[in-house]
Amino acid sequence: MSEDLLSRVDARVLVLTMNRPERRNALSPAMENALRAALIDADRNDAIGAVVLTGASPAFCAGGDVKRMAEASTDFNEAERIEQMRARCELSRLLHEIGKPTIAMINGSAAGAGLSLALACDLRLAARSAAFSTAFIKVGLAGDFGMHYFLNRLVGSGRARELLLTARSIDTAEAERIGLITPAVDDLALEAETMTVARALANGPGLGQRLLKRNLNVAEDGDLAAVLDAEIRNHMMALRSAALREAVSAFAEKRPPKFTGR
Repeated sequence: MSEDLLSRVDARVLVLTMNRPERRNALSPAMENALRAALIDADRNDAIGAVVLTGASPAFCAGGDVKRMAEASTDFNEAERIEQMRARCELSRLLHEIGKPTIAMINGSAAGAGLSLALACDLRLAARSAAFSTAFIKVGLAGDFGMHYFLNRLVGSGRARELLLTARSIDTAEAERIGLITPAVDDLALEAETMTVARALANGPGLGQRLLKRNLNVAEDGDLAAVLDAEIRNHMMALRSAALREAVSAFAEKRPPKFTGR
């Protein structure tokens, strides 16, 4: 694991901390590579039930490192750069599609690609002091890391266009009101609240969560027939699961279910 990304496991919750506080946790190649590897491993690891992504204080993530981009902007091979960008943007797909719940714990400013990564997660809890900006247009860029995909779906096309074109900063109150985050949390309570949610998800029915995310991902672009077909296939798979048998036993015995997370 790179020093640019810290990792710890807490009660089946993998906590990944972007760790370049002197650069407001701007993305670096080392951070991106470590984050990609950690997410792939978490998806395969039965000992991990949920993933929390956060940043070292005082920021969540400032997005791309503008200084590094400027130094590399004049002389490059376009084909190679496209392949590099595809590998980098894979982070958003992984956060969105892996079979474990992913939670962004937004402890400070989230801008540009940093905001994209937060939007790619299943849930976003934010400190009341946090701030949010699409930021890209301020440096003449259109945006990447799935920003247009996620923002459109969370806040609607009209609001997404306004936030992208103006790149204005919004506070947590507005972010909560428009559905960008769920929910806002007092700064001092953010970590405890996030970990409470994460631990509950991490000890839930893992197969059911994986199948639920598959259904949601189909629903984002598929028509009703495609969604119904996915729901039926995944329902049949869940009917054969140990989680269902445990839930039925727990109901009959009047006790909370104890899922294995698989």
